[in-house]
Amino acid sequence: MAGNDLGGLLGGLLGGGGSGGQGGGGAGNILGALLGALGGGAGGAGGAQAAGNGSNPLGGLLEMLKKSGLVDQAQSWVGTGENQAVSGAEIAKALPDEALQQAAQQAGVSPQEAADQIAQALPQAVDKLSPTGSLSSGSLEDIIKQQNL
Repeated sequence: MAGNDLGGLLGGLLGGGGSGGQGGGGAGNILGALLGALGGGAGGAGGAQAAGNGSNPLGGLLEMLKKSGLVDQAQSWVGTGENQAVSGAEIAKALPDEALQQAAQQAGVSPQEAADQIAQALPQAVDKLSPTGSLSSGSLEDIIKQQNL
């Protein structure tokens, strides 16, 4: 439901100015599924904590990554400089198992493939959603729509 809507919005965001590799739709779908799972579908305490302010689970996801030791990477995506890479293994370690499994199931891939796809798409998505060097407040849908991409 909400994950599919987010997937479409994120797919448009990632596919808008991207070149090379995979289309934005697949990357948007996996991120939408993950954010949907973290926003309440995961059921576990990790999912509830990641939801953070409720309507924008992206901020909670970034906090979760920072707490798992990916501070420099997460800050580089929000900042205006070069985006640092993150591996699928690092993403898998940082996320609650239930959330990753739910996102993978929705996307029709294995949890490892989901983690790899998230690792490729997340830096670009966060970068595009924070063009001024900070994440706006408001719902994730509103933030995506504000970017006009």
